[in-house]
Amino acid sequence: MTPPQDHMPAKSGSSRIGLGIVEFIIMIALMTASISLGIDSMLPALPNIGQSLQVANPNDTQLVIGVYFLGFGICQLFFGSLSDTYGRRRILLGGLAFYTVTLFAAAWSGSLFALLTLRFAQGVGAAAVRITTLAIVRDCFGGREMARVMSYVMIVFMIMPMVAPFLGQVIVAYSNWQWIFILLGIICAGLFFVAVFRMKETLPVEERLPLSVASVLSGFKTVLTNRITCGYMIGLTLYTGVICAYIVSVQQVFGEVYGLGDWFPIAFAATAAGTAVAQFANGYFVRSFGMRRISHAAMILFTLLGVLGYVVGVFGQPSFAFIYVLISIMLMMFAVITTNCMAISLEPMGHLAGTAAAITSSISTTGGVVLGGIVGQMFDGTAQPMIAGFTIFGILSILATLWAERGKLFTHPGDTPALEPGMGHV
Repeated sequence: MTPPQDHMPAKSGSSRIGLGIVEFIIMIALMTASISLGIDSMLPALPNIGQSLQVANPNDTQLVIGVYFLGFGICQLFFGSLSDTYGRRRILLGGLAFYTVTLFAAAWSGSLFALLTLRFAQGVGAAAVRITTLAIVRDCFGGREMARVMSYVMIVFMIMPMVAPFLGQVIVAYSNWQWIFILLGIICAGLFFVAVFRMKETLPVEERLPLSVASVLSGFKTVLTNRITCGYMIGLTLYTGVICAYIVSVQQVFGEVYGLGDWFPIAFAATAAGTAVAQFANGYFVRSFGMRRISHAAMILFTLLGVLGYVVGVFGQPSFAFIYVLISIMLMMFAVITTNCMAISLEPMGHLAGTAAAITSSISTTGGVVLGGIVGQMFDGTAQPMIAGFTIFGILSILATLWAERGKLFTHPGDTPALEPGMGHV
């Protein structure tokens, strides 16, 4: 029997990457954070972009965020396979270079269509960076050492949504929105040159896999015919729709409906901090209560809060304090749900977990972008469309979970302390 991964000896990271552990973590964290920076720094600039490019419908500026997510979601699966065949370094450098060029090009966009085309391309480059950085960590470290490295990387990733809106706000306050793309381009160009000179290939030639359409199709068949994996993937898609709807709508809801103005980055940062706290709390309590109990309870609470928010909104515009606290708690539930649902969806996959993760992530991101974009386009000067979308997604996720678990919540025949992922093995 293969020992649980949590107890496997760590691979020798230093021998494969040729870097000290601190430098390695900083490099991977900054590359991963550049993806989040490309999203969250845009939020304060959306009204400026709309005015500069003479966008007739203010809702259309949401697409600056949506199409980035779309390119990011669609291409994750492909870059996973390409990096397994051609190596991590080549795909990483290509992704960083492409990301950098499209960032600079976006600063000279003369129309919304041109900007959206480049934003989609930026999502493609970001997908290459995201997949290869994760693969590099897997190549270099195993077991608890990998978990330790990823925890440090995720701390930086979670801090970025708190910092990025401030960066965007400062730039649009003292200059124009184009400088956001120029600054991001300079940062990514720096990361590219650091990777060229410091990052070695981490996947030996003898460990590479042939590129095969059949293997990809087989992976899709395995994922889509497994009840647990497919059911929780539907749930992940719906909750990706939640976060996409929030991100594309939040500037209009907080900034226009409630007139936060310069306080918007602070409000956005605080909700991001809440999701980070929820993630840490989940990591602590999951050992005692299990993933299903926590995630299923969070789904129900999320949905009930959505119903409450919508009903209150029917009788008039709620106060900002009410909406803000409501959304903040719902996003904390979102963080708990998605973390556990991804782990549960991979339970039945065994040795196909890597392929299943790529497929699940690609489908849920792409589908979630479409759903979130639909909700964002329904903005009518109130928070009601966003809250209604949250509620509908919550209800549907409960139904998908009931289908996956054959009508039962909170428990599963395989839920035992020895088998529950997160309580001994990954």
